[in-house]
Amino acid sequence: MKTYVQLFILFFTFFYSNSNAQEFKLGKVSVAELEEKQHPKDPSAAAAILFKKGEVKFEYTQSDGFTMFTDVKTRIKIYKKEGYDWANQNIRYYLSGNSKEIISVSDAVTYNLVNGKIEKTKLKTEGEFDENINKYWAQKKITLPNIKEGSVIEFQYTIKTKSIGSMREWDFQSSIPVNHSEFITYIPEFFVFNTNKKGFIFPKVTVKEINKVANYNYREKSVPGGTVIHSVSNETLEYVETQTTYLAENLPAMKDEAYVNNIRNYTASISHELSMTKFDNRPTKIYSLDWESVAKTIYEFEDFGLELSKSGYFEEDLKTVISGDKTRAETIGAIFNYVKTNIKWNEHYSFFCNDGVKTAYKNKTGNVAEINLMLTAMLRYAGFDANPVLVSTRSNGIALFPSLNAFNYVISAIETPEGLLLMDATEIFSTPNVLPLRDLNWFGRLIRKDGTSSQISLTPIMISKGTSTMNIVLNTDGTIDGKIRRQYTNHEALKFRKNNVDTKQESYLEKLENDNNGIEIGEYVRANELDLSKPVMETYSFKSNKDAEIISDKIYLSPMLFLADKENPFKQEKREYPVDFGYPFESKIYVNIDIPQGYKVEFLPKASNLLTGDDIGAFSYVIENTDNKIKIIVTATMNMAIVPADFYDVLKEFYQGMITKENEKIILTKNL
Repeated sequence: MKTYVQLFILFFTFFYSNSNAQEFKLGKVSVAELEEKQHPKDPSAAAAILFKKGEVKFEYTQSDGFTMFTDVKTRIKIYKKEGYDWANQNIRYYLSGNSKEIISVSDAVTYNLVNGKIEKTKLKTEGEFDENINKYWAQKKITLPNIKEGSVIEFQYTIKTKSIGSMREWDFQSSIPVNHSEFITYIPEFFVFNTNKKGFIFPKVTVKEINKVANYNYREKSVPGGTVIHSVSNETLEYVETQTTYLAENLPAMKDEAYVNNIRNYTASISHELSMTKFDNRPTKIYSLDWESVAKTIYEFEDFGLELSKSGYFEEDLKTVISGDKTRAETIGAIFNYVKTNIKWNEHYSFFCNDGVKTAYKNKTGNVAEINLMLTAMLRYAGFDANPVLVSTRSNGIALFPSLNAFNYVISAIETPEGLLLMDATEIFSTPNVLPLRDLNWFGRLIRKDGTSSQISLTPIMISKGTSTMNIVLNTDGTIDGKIRRQYTNHEALKFRKNNVDTKQESYLEKLENDNNGIEIGEYVRANELDLSKPVMETYSFKSNKDAEIISDKIYLSPMLFLADKENPFKQEKREYPVDFGYPFESKIYVNIDIPQGYKVEFLPKASNLLTGDDIGAFSYVIENTDNKIKIIVTATMNMAIVPADFYDVLKEFYQGMITKENEKIILTKNL
C-alpha cells in the first residue's frame, strides 16, 4: 500500500515559459478567441479552459475575526456540440453550523460572434438555482444561455465562510485542455497550512510577503459606578501576509485509459489543511490532522456515533431474524440479508446520516450511512465485534491525505480471529468480503467503540473466477453447433448479477448474440442467480456461421471462437498511472472440438506459457489432438488487483502475447 501512495504523490517541477506575458480578466473576450475553430494543441478537444484563476483571501472584523473568501474566475471555449455540457456548472457548498458557506455567482456571460461582432448573452434568473444534496451540503447550479459551437463562456463565483480549516482543492488539470490555470493564496501570519500536492506535473510557485494593516472599530462596554458606558475606538491590526502563486500553462486534457481507478487521482492539484494558529498573546493551537484524529472526530459526530448507539427500533424484529439454531456465519448472513432486502438504498453517498437510522428503518429507505450504520448496530446487538469502516469510493478518489473531507462512504466490518468480514448492505448482490466495485479503493479506516482506529485494505484477496466449458461440433460447411456452460464466482458473480438479473431474457440474449459474432442462441438456462451462496451459472446451445472459414479444401478455425479476446486494452506507448483491475481474477476456458468426418489436422497451435514475473500474472495454453477430437485448456490469471505503472510495458506485452495465442487458427485439411 505504501508503494502505491508514493506513486501518486510524486511531484515534478514543471516550468512554463511566458507565464506572465498576458493578463487575464473577465469581460475581455477577443474576436480571435471566438473565431478559433479548434484547440491549437488538441484538435480533438470539444472544449478548453482558456483561463481559470482562483484567489483565497482572509479579511478581519472584530465581530467575526477572520473570514475566508474564495474567488474563482473562469473562461471556457466551446468547440463542438460534445462540449455543450461545460455550460452547466455545479458548485458545492456547505450548509451547516459554523462551517456554513455563502456563495454568489456573478459575471456569467455567453459570448458569440454574430456577423463579425461580439454578442453578449447574460445568465438569466431561471438559469441559476440552488439544490440541496442533504442537510449538510447543497450546490449552486448555473446554465449559461445561447450556447453554440464557437461560444466562449465566462463566470465568476465567490464563497464566503468563517471556517478557515480547509481551503477548496484546486485542480490545475481537467478532462479538457487548460491554457492557463492560476491559484493564489494570501495567508496571514497567524495561520499555518499544510500544503498537499498530487499529480505527476506541478506548476511554478512564487512566494512573497506583504505587510498588511486591518482597520476596525473596537467597541468596549464598561460599568463604572453602575453606569453603563459604551466606547468606540479605531484600531489597527498589523501583520505579515504570505502571497503564494501557483501558475501553470498549456496543460493537456486528462484522458482515461484502460483500467484507471479514477483519473482525478492523478490530476495535478493542490489542497490546504490548517496546521496551527499563532495569535499574539495566545498559546499556539495545533490543528494538524492525522488519520486517528480524523476518525475520532467523525465518530463523535451526532449523525454518526450516536446513530450507532440506537437499537430499540429494530430489537423485536431482529430477535425473530436471528432466532433458531444458527451458526455464527448463518447469523451474520441472516442479519446482512435482512438489511439488504428490507432497506432500499436511495443512492445517496455519505458517511453520516441524513434522516437517521430510525427513520430509514421505518421508511425502508436510506442513504449509505443509515443502511450500513444500522447493519453495524444490528451485528453488535447480536454479539459480534462489528465496527464501521470509513471509505472513499472510487468516484471520490483515493484518500491520500488526512482530512475530514477524505471520505464519502461507510461500510461495516466484523473483526474475527480469521480476519475481517467486510459488508455493504446497499448492494443486494453483495456477500461478506465481496464488496461492490465502488468500494474497492485501496484502503478504509475502521473505527472502534473506544475511539481507536486502524487502516484496513479494501483490496480483495480472493480470486474471482469465470469458468467456461464449450463443446463444438464443426461441420464440413464451416458452420458450428455448440454448447457452452459458464460459471462465475465472487466479484465476477456480483458483476454478472448486477448487470443481468433485472434484464429481460429476450434483451439479454439479443445482446449476447450481437456481442459474440452474431451467433444464434437456444436452450438458454440460468441457475443460482439469486442464491448468493453458489456460483451463478448459465448454459445455452448456439449455432455459428462466422467463426470458421473455408479456403480451397481447408477449414481455418480460431478454436476459442467468441471467447477469445480480440484487442489489447493497453494501447499507450507509455503509462504514468497504475493499472487497476479492481480485484484478482482467473479466467479458465475448456474447449472440446469434434473434427468433421473426412478431415484431419494440418496445423495445430503450439502450447504456451506466459509469465509477467513477480507473480503478477500468468497465462497457460494447453492443446492436444486425439483422433478426431481437439481439446484445449486456456487459463489466464491476474494475481494483483493493482499493478504499478512500472510494470506497464511488461503487462502490455503479456496481454498482446495472450491475444495473439488465443486467436491463432487451427487448420484442417481433407483426408486424401
